Formats: sequence, C-alpha cells, structure tokens
Amino acid sequence: AAIISGDAQIGFMGAEASVYAYLEGANDPVVNFAQGTQRAGNFLVAREEIPDFHWTDLKDKKVLGGRKGGMPEMVFEYILRQNGIDPSKDLIIDQSIDFGSTAAAFSGGKGEFTVEFEPAATTLEKNADGYVVASLGVDSGYVPYTSYSAKTSYIEKHPEIIQAFTDGLQKGVDYVNSHTAEEIAKVIQPQFKENDLDTITTIV
Repeated sequence: AAIISGDAQIGFMGAEASVYAYLEGANDPVVNFAQGTQRAGNFLVAREEIPDFHWTDLKDKKVLGGRKGGMPEMVFEYILRQNGIDPSKDLIIDQSIDFGSTAAAFSGGKGEFTVEFEPAATTLEKNADGYVVASLGVDSGYVPYTSYSAKTSYIEKHPEIIQAFTDGLQKGVDYVNSHTAEEIAKVIQPQFKENDLDTITTIV
C-alpha cells in the first residue's frame, strides 16, 4: 500500500503481494526485482517435545496459523497438502489472532500448535511454553518467500538506484555466507535490542 500510494519507493514483503495488486488491475504494476529469502523462515511449535514429529501429527489438532492469502499461511497449507492433509477438513487452523500476538496467545493456552517466526519460536522454547518440532523452510523447499519490489515506473526511471540497492543486498548475503553465527549476531544485535546476544546467535 505504501508503494502504491507513493509513500515508499521500495517495499519488502511476500512475493504474493505484488501479484494481488497486479490482478486488481494496477496501471503501474509493482514488480519484484530482488529476492530476500528463498525459504520460509518460520517454525512449527508444539506444547510438548515430539522427537519423531510427522506432519500427520497435526490431524484433528488446533493450530494458530497466519493471515489467509499470506505467504506464511500458503506455505504452511502447501506442506500440509504435500503430506496428505486437507487444511480445511483435517485440522483447525485458527486465523483470528493478529500475526504479532500468536506466541502470546499460545503461551496463554490457545491452540495445540502454533506457527512462529523468530524470535518468538526461540522465546517460547526458552520459557518452556513450547518446543520447535519442524521448520517450514526445510519442509517446503525453495520458494520466493520475500522480495523487494517497486513500481514499474520507478524501476524504469531509476535503474541505477535499483541496481545499487540490489548490489547492497548481495553484499549482505556474501557477508552472511562468509561469517559465523556469532559474528553475524554481534553485527545485527543493535537492531534487536530486546534480545540478548546468545539468543540472537541461536536464531542465526
């Protein structure tokens, strides 16, 4: 919405957002020009440890899920279908809780499983409120999970900015690929003041 209104020139979101805008008939379509992540970054968290977890363990269970039509929920449902589970019939996916509040709701007793990003998944484990039993990123495989995007007109008028931005992203990827989790954690810690260095290292 910020890109379409002109409040922002570049956006970072699930790849599906630009598709939805295009299908609504945008006359200056938002285009994904660089990929942010190529796997889902969220995890399935259970109330108890399940050492030999299988996705079929979710049958007849209640799971705190993501926003309908959003990338997290679509990937989750894709994994379910890949494992012979019908998302609409074989379990209950609660999509009524705000994205940022599912971990707190799970801690408060809602659901038998929850789908969480970091640092929520690790925090649930640290507080013994839940246990990570599966990685959606591992089980879904490669997907265009998040992308950087801009209006077609902006890309055409400012190719040098788009290229420089993409080059900057590549420098970040190269840094991550050539440094340890501890080194990366120290660099990014100022962005995550609410988490201690050990927690950030574990997440990385």
